[in-house]
Amino acid sequence: MHRLTYGDIEQAVDRISGRVRPVSLAPVDAGAIRTAPRGPLEDRPEAPCEVWLALEYMQHTGSFKARGAQNFIQAHREAGTLPDAGVSIASGGNAGLACAWAARQQGITATVFLPATAPAVKVTRLRSYGADVRLTGTQYAQALAACEDFTAATGALASHAYDHPLIAAGAGTLLEEIRRQIPGLDTVVVAVGGGGLFAGIATAAQHHGVRVVAVEPENCRALNATIEAGRPVDVPVDSIAADSLGARRASAMALYAAQESEAHSVLVPDSEIVRARQTLWDHRRIAVEHGAATALAALTAPPQVPVRPATPSGSYRPADGEKVAVVLCGANTDPAQLVRQSPEP
Repeated sequence: MHRLTYGDIEQAVDRISGRVRPVSLAPVDAGAIRTAPRGPLEDRPEAPCEVWLALEYMQHTGSFKARGAQNFIQAHREAGTLPDAGVSIASGGNAGLACAWAARQQGITATVFLPATAPAVKVTRLRSYGADVRLTGTQYAQALAACEDFTAATGALASHAYDHPLIAAGAGTLLEEIRRQIPGLDTVVVAVGGGGLFAGIATAAQHHGVRVVAVEPENCRALNATIEAGRPVDVPVDSIAADSLGARRASAMALYAAQESEAHSVLVPDSEIVRARQTLWDHRRIAVEHGAATALAALTAPPQVPVRPATPSGSYRPADGEKVAVVLCGANTDPAQLVRQSPEP
């Protein structure tokens, strides 16, 4: 198992510089996010928290995955290890989009395996990038098995949606950009599926002394269960955000990053994910996937009774004066759903 290092992320920063869009940040209105309760003896002046939205859904292909895909393909291009058979990947959609986009830039073929349940908007976009799309099974694990068979038979270069050091290191470049724009950043809040984005961000955050809050749906808790067990374990996948956060197992790389960074693990119910997503649309006209709204739901959900031992709360409340960045990581969704649910003016 490769343990991701800050050096891996530094190399990725150099490798993808000028090939991806720098992240934009937008402040949340003062007072919109509740802070943690103050102790009865605290007499210092109250200072509201400072929360920023990291608009990574504006990245190429609509998600952070473009960073890892660029780092992966560029590294193999530099090493002379891109085969004639091209690259293959199994994905819930976003990683496949990023892989196909990066492959097209290098003039190679991308064969992408998706569950048949993948959103139609993602399948359409994949084909627009020239990918050979194969719909297989109903869950990511089935698409992954088909992809592995294809790779063994053809010699294609096997990429991965999250469990590869080059993919995770590319994702970690996002934290470097956020820190440059928010001096004194205290905390980064990030949604977790299989753990590629989390591993990259947590590794960079640990190096800089930044707290990491890892947010997952209650019924899609691969990292939370892995932290609880102390080793990667399989979990059931049943969430409205499963198309992007639906990994059955988090990577060992993500577990190591969680342990090293002492990440704070939070689970949120689907109802709060839906509410956070709709709130972003109603108040900002931001249309993101349920997976992206999962991170914000940790700050907007009401406090809950602890769900499981590894989860001290069902939400995250910043302290007075805390500087927080919330990663909105993907926008490959159908905005018509949000428009239909918007309140009348």
